[in-house]
Amino acid sequence: MQSNINWIPLTSVAQIEEVKKASKSKLVGIFKHSTRCIISKTVINNFNAAFPESLADKIDMYYIDLLNYREVSNEVGYAFQVMHQSPQLLLIKDGVTILNASHYDITQIDLEKIVK
Repeated sequence: MQSNINWIPLTSVAQIEEVKKASKSKLVGIFKHSTRCIISKTVINNFNAAFPESLADKIDMYYIDLLNYREVSNEVGYAFQVMHQSPQLLLIKDGVTILNASHYDITQIDLEKIVK
């Protein structure tokens, strides 16, 4: 899968503090993905294809494999006050969620407008 995104695997609950800290200096995205769901596969492929190369260094993008890291996904929901959905994209700034989208709504997000 070709992508401009340097995905960071989110595999432990301890990394949530890392996400919060990183979000103080740049935008952080968390993509929750179910590897068995055709909608999730379609959305992540479209997101990868549409991700602007100009934003590669401006957004840290974390990836959660929901089938293998359900506990981490649940903790992300608690930490950032969002109800779980899949696929789901959260954008975090200054330790709080500024955007939460799921399913095909993810592909409608204009990241360049958000990052400016």
